[in-house]
Amino acid sequence: MDYLDTLYPTAKCELNYHQDYELLIATVLSAQCTDKRVNMVTEELFKKYNIFSLKDAPIKEIEKVIKSCGTYTRKALYIKTIAEKLVFDYNGKVPNDRDYLESLPGVGRKTCNVVLSNIYDVPAIAVDTHVNRVSKRLRLAKEKDDVTVVEKKLMKFFPKEKWTRLHHQLVLFGRYQCKSIKPLCQNCHLKEYCKYYKENNKN
Repeated sequence: MDYLDTLYPTAKCELNYHQDYELLIATVLSAQCTDKRVNMVTEELFKKYNIFSLKDAPIKEIEKVIKSCGTYTRKALYIKTIAEKLVFDYNGKVPNDRDYLESLPGVGRKTCNVVLSNIYDVPAIAVDTHVNRVSKRLRLAKEKDDVTVVEKKLMKFFPKEKWTRLHHQLVLFGRYQCKSIKPLCQNCHLKEYCKYYKENNKN
């Protein structure tokens, strides 16, 4: 934690948003897509629509805007349905209700954790591809563990009051240093704990 505090003292979510529903939709769009691309798409999407106009927007129009995010036909349907349900159930607001959020299409536990921790300051660790990779390389979880098991192990290992900050730090660490391909191992202070480093630098 000290090392991550040194690397990323002001770590925060890299998805751009101004309204609670914008973060929810941006996180749904981020599946199999980079935050940089999502931010480009949502800038256009939320200039054109708010949560109320989005529920009435033609699917084809939504698809045009989000096409570069990948799996856009499915994501467009998710977005429209989420907008419809939020407007009907909560007048467009995102509730602090895990069960409700996870019932929305395209919203799994990771997305829910991102939204609740950032909007409502609920302690949570969202295990995305970066957090998953870093956790296994540092032997905080086993290779066979699925993301739910990884999340539980991280929650047990780290103090609860650190979860939200730590999640953002692990994401940034995985995105910019402990990368999937060609990680920056040489100057990493965690390499003595790292399974990947030991397996790939035996000499």
